[in-house]
Amino acid sequence: MTADPDRAAQAALAALSSTRVAQTSSTAERVADALREQVVEGRLLPGVRLGEPAFCEAMRVSRNTLREAFSQLVAERILVREAHRGVFVATPGVTDVHDVYRSRRIVEPAAVRHGERARDEAAIARVRDAVDEGRSAAAAEDWAGVADANQHFHRALVSLAGSTRLDQQMDLLLAEMRLAFHRVGTHRDFHEPYLERNDAVAALVEQGELEKAALEVADYLADAEARIVASLTGAGP
Repeated sequence: MTADPDRAAQAALAALSSTRVAQTSSTAERVADALREQVVEGRLLPGVRLGEPAFCEAMRVSRNTLREAFSQLVAERILVREAHRGVFVATPGVTDVHDVYRSRRIVEPAAVRHGERARDEAAIARVRDAVDEGRSAAAAEDWAGVADANQHFHRALVSLAGSTRLDQQMDLLLAEMRLAFHRVGTHRDFHEPYLERNDAVAALVEQGELEKAALEVADYLADAEARIVASLTGAGP
């Protein structure tokens, strides 16, 4: 039986009438984007309190705009709001890590295997650039920089899909992952193995061996998840 469009519309309106819809602005969205990027790039650490006066002044926005941005990031699990205490950068736990990696194991191998840009030279070059960035940071013994490059590498892998929506989703996942990495630390023995694994994936993509690259990414992510969980539970590096 075909659904009645008018009845369906009325049902949707009834549901919306009982739902509080956040009123956002382009300014608030830009503020949220900027704060999220600070998390992805490792500048906002887990547990840090985000005082409104300082952030309003730094970003030259009103408290209402900042609060809208905070609300968006709380919904994304990047920030947490604590009653009578304020807004803090989230501190992911083991359950969060498992959930993020479930998403990553679906998104990243598929972006490599089926991506519309997986054979695009410019898109592949960004994957290689992230590998080179990591090697340069390692040569300088900048392990925080290696972690940065690793984030850029995985972002470049997902960009092979050619999907703005997936790029945006990956930014959320990378923000949560960076918070987890802060809890692991910037230990050389944790981050160094991924330099070679990133290089291996990039080489397979450059050779057009997309199925092999996708399988390597899936195996890589499973290993990374296990190492992070082990570290968070006291058994890791």
